[in-house]
Amino acid sequence: MNVKQNQRGQAFVITILMITTLLGLSALVLDVGSWFRAHRSLQATADAAALAGAQALPDDPGNASSLANDYAARNTSGLTGLTVNLSQTYLPNDTIRVHVSKPAEGFFSKVFGINSVDEGAAATARTAGMKSALYVAPIVVNQQHPMLNNCGGPCFGSSYQTTIPVGQTGAPGAFGLVNLDPTSNGTSGASTLADWIVNGFDKYLDIGGYASDPGVKFNSNQIQDAMTSRIGTEMLFPVYDTLTGNGSNAQYHIIGWVGFFVTGVDKHGNNGNVSGYFTRVIWTGIQASSAGAGGPNLGARAVQLVD
Repeated sequence: MNVKQNQRGQAFVITILMITTLLGLSALVLDVGSWFRAHRSLQATADAAALAGAQALPDDPGNASSLANDYAARNTSGLTGLTVNLSQTYLPNDTIRVHVSKPAEGFFSKVFGINSVDEGAAATARTAGMKSALYVAPIVVNQQHPMLNNCGGPCFGSSYQTTIPVGQTGAPGAFGLVNLDPTSNGTSGASTLADWIVNGFDKYLDIGGYASDPGVKFNSNQIQDAMTSRIGTEMLFPVYDTLTGNGSNAQYHIIGWVGFFVTGVDKHGNNGNVSGYFTRVIWTGIQASSAGAGGPNLGARAVQLVD
């Protein structure tokens, strides 16, 4: 027997086996990459469905489930599994969990008898009151406002048209405009207040004490123009329970936030007001870490994904 010829034959067989193995592994890597992308897509669907459903919580759990189901089904076809569960973190039905599943087809892996793998993803979202809010407008609302109390709590919706006074608020020299910038000395120019009205304050604001902005600035052209631009939109106003001090030393104690749909504005001398109605809003904010830590439930809530 020719030993060299026999060794060349063995080397050929080993080479073929190695090439086959490498091709198989490469193909499997490509399929694993495809399955990973499929999982990422499912995770995005689960995240979005949970966030969509959470916007109806905790007041309308039935609608929350419908929103989550509808969003997931519309945005990812061919789902083989879709479950929605509601639970309590701080309040009944304030948390929603969505799980979606869908087979991810194999291509090269079929050589190894793997036609598809079952991919699944889950996401949990929670709605809660806010300890801090973003894009707040500098118009304060008294906690004792009738439409915050006449319905066993706030009266929401266009059936409850009302006004918010922006004139004198009970302390000498104090008006219904508040300085949202804790780094300033208690007064803000009309142009600054107008910018906060149009765009909201661009930093997170915590519940606590804020200085009244003295003077009848609400009558200025800048603020009137800013308020006119907000007609037909929702704004977020701080709600206070106490007002202490006078003029530029007056302090509002802010206890929470409330949404308000603006329908009109009237400067009316020292007794200007904003017309509209209170609304439930989902807003950009940092959730409170426990029930009640975000102040009274005034319908303004933040939604976020949770672990």
